[in-house]
Amino acid sequence: MSTRKYELVYVVKPDATEQDLADLQSQVEQIVSKGGGTLGKAEAPLELALAGRRKLAYEIGHHKEGIYVFLPIHGNGELMKEIDRRLKNIDSLLRHLIVRVDEEQKVIERARTKRTDESRRRRVARGLPPERQPGEGPQRDESDDSGDFEMEVER
Repeated sequence: MSTRKYELVYVVKPDATEQDLADLQSQVEQIVSKGGGTLGKAEAPLELALAGRRKLAYEIGHHKEGIYVFLPIHGNGELMKEIDRRLKNIDSLLRHLIVRVDEEQKVIERARTKRTDESRRRRVARGLPPERQPGEGPQRDESDDSGDFEMEVER
């Protein structure tokens, strides 16, 4: 199976100690390493993002707040099923969620490629070179999508 990117977010009871969080973290690390996955980015060290104590949107088991933890994981679907199964049995967890994030990145790349291909096709149809030339209007970085969803509203 192929390795995919996932994000694991879990919420721990607010009365959990630092030792409880460390134990839970080591359990997740063991599950991931036994399943053949990796935590965090392959080129970067572990990216444990402890978001800290936050108010919950609604009460879960008489708790109005919880400690949020975020972990990026690289692995396959079977590993995620095993993590999900094991996290369901941990009493100190209020909730957990595993989300696959590589799919939305593929969609973004496809849209970007389609947009540049369409732009090149229109330029060639007008008798222009496929790529913008220096000094031919605003130059945009390919990775800059800041203006994708902006619309001008006339008042």
